[in-house]
Amino acid sequence: MRKDITIVAEPRSSRGKNEARRLRVAGQAPAVLYGAGGDAVPVAVSPKEVNKILHSNTGHNTIFNLSVTGGETVPVMVVDWQNDPVKDNLLHVDLKRIDLTLRLRVKVPVHTTGEAKGVKLQGGLLELITREVEIECLPDDIPEQFLIDVKELSIGENIRASQIAITGSMKLVSNPDAVIAHVVSLKAEEAPAAEAVVAAPAEPEVAKKGKKEEEAVAPPADEKKKKK
Repeated sequence: MRKDITIVAEPRSSRGKNEARRLRVAGQAPAVLYGAGGDAVPVAVSPKEVNKILHSNTGHNTIFNLSVTGGETVPVMVVDWQNDPVKDNLLHVDLKRIDLTLRLRVKVPVHTTGEAKGVKLQGGLLELITREVEIECLPDDIPEQFLIDVKELSIGENIRASQIAITGSMKLVSNPDAVIAHVVSLKAEEAPAAEAVVAAPAEPEVAKKGKKEEEAVAPPADEKKKKK
């Protein structure tokens, strides 16, 4: 989804670990701008501004403007980023130029709305199986999310990717038969555990029976003495 947001980027004259550390100390994050037939350009951006975009409703699917000081201003997307595993600081960002006239592939989150009949009236459990689907569309048609109404789902029923409402230039790339959500019975899951508890005492009886058979076969002590 395209947003009216502009982030300023400063060009970098050098690369390497020392340069990256210097930028982070100064409150900047190293980044690379590439794509759309243009050259790869090393730049520095504000990690706070990039994190605002990554944590927004549209996340990394957000198309925003990047204004390079003394250079170009182009629509871009965050296609990759790296965070510090301990401090969670933004360490590096890959920014891709976006040609607004060309289709691109993106993954869009899927959410459900409503309470399923199978849950409300039948005591079942709603499970969200697929949390995002991949589509192909023009940049301006990227949706924030797909909202799936599950109110009519009963136990044993499901909603598949092919049932998602696709509009405009969108084309579904994910498997159309992929299950998005379904309602399952809780009783069916509890039955095997109950059967296991009932069947458990059978094993000692078999062992006891075998012991009695062995005692019946063994000759009395007196007969053993006579044979000698």
